[in-house]
Amino acid sequence: MSKWERFLSKETALLKTSEIRDLLKLTEGKNVISFAGGLPDPSTFPAEDIKNISDYVLSNYASRALQYSATAGIPELRQQLVNLSAQRGITGIDEDNIFVTVGSQEALFMLFNLFVDPGDHVFVESPSYLAALNILRARSPNFHGIPLTENGPDLDVLESDLRKLKSEGKKPKLLYIIPTAQNPGGTTLSLAGRKRVLELASEYDFLVVEDDAYGFLVFEGDSPPPIKALDKEGRVIYTGTFSKILAPGFRLGWIVADKDIIHEVELYKQNVDLHTPSFTQFIAAEAIRRNVIQNNLPKIRSLYKRKRDVMLQAIEEHFPKDAKWSKPVGGMFVFTWLSKQKDTLSLLPRALERGVAYVPGSSFYYDYSGRNTMRINFSFPTEEQIRKGIEILGQLLKE
Repeated sequence: MSKWERFLSKETALLKTSEIRDLLKLTEGKNVISFAGGLPDPSTFPAEDIKNISDYVLSNYASRALQYSATAGIPELRQQLVNLSAQRGITGIDEDNIFVTVGSQEALFMLFNLFVDPGDHVFVESPSYLAALNILRARSPNFHGIPLTENGPDLDVLESDLRKLKSEGKKPKLLYIIPTAQNPGGTTLSLAGRKRVLELASEYDFLVVEDDAYGFLVFEGDSPPPIKALDKEGRVIYTGTFSKILAPGFRLGWIVADKDIIHEVELYKQNVDLHTPSFTQFIAAEAIRRNVIQNNLPKIRSLYKRKRDVMLQAIEEHFPKDAKWSKPVGGMFVFTWLSKQKDTLSLLPRALERGVAYVPGSSFYYDYSGRNTMRINFSFPTEEQIRKGIEILGQLLKE
């Protein structure tokens, strides 16, 4: 700890570094095959379109694009996000239901800080997105983990836990869920499962924070509408991101929610960073209006499906016979369960020595269990790197 520790607030003790960020720093500039980050393939960035749009924005909107703007987001982008939401099945909303954020990460940060008090009962999938868990851990809730099955979270366990809480006179506060191409598990919850989540939320009176980072990136099988699309009571708060469908460097995300919730988010963001950058918002609005994003999606899906297939085949060939792994229908990751005696955290330094990085799976569990698991990314490395990296990892796991 630094020599300034005595000046730090008590809350800073609850902050935890992002393992993925740390790994990206470790591998930067080194000859390491990285399965660690959730980085899109750079070939999917529509750079030429972005260049043309940037010129257009500066020629036509410079006085607004380079100026301060409204906290909730520029009207042009919020209106285009109403249109984009409709393509995911979310209808019956207008721009007052939309709030633009600095990536979906800021959306989650603001929502969990707005709604979660220490001791609140919060439900998460097990495993779940580690950055969301890190934000939640700093709020000191009572966690309830819902085991992940091949078909998404085990809703029988969710219902049983809710019933138990009620019998003890306690109330759940919220469920954080990634129902489509789940990160890290790669599973997708069925339409019937989504309806059941809503029924439980209504019966036991809790909020649902739906993270739809990969909703547009399902490349196999059905992509059911988001839970938000089925929401009649306004208790689902939906988050989306441009990082996977346009470019992560823009740091743009959005929230779709009831107007009263949007009002609370607006008050909070005014005290965080005033507003999301105006220039990138104008570019994103124009990218939706010109169908740049929509026209690029088939290319992204096709590429990621091919890379996923290469990774699954390599795992099949090289991983120990007692290993299990997800068969993701979308997104960017394969999640692996190894034999119980394996500890992927202590194996990581040896993997890095051999030139391969992955994320140990324990960070994706609210209680840091899952020491025998790992998340491996297939969107960023080349097909050749995937084959070579998985072979190296397989050899290490068999030793």
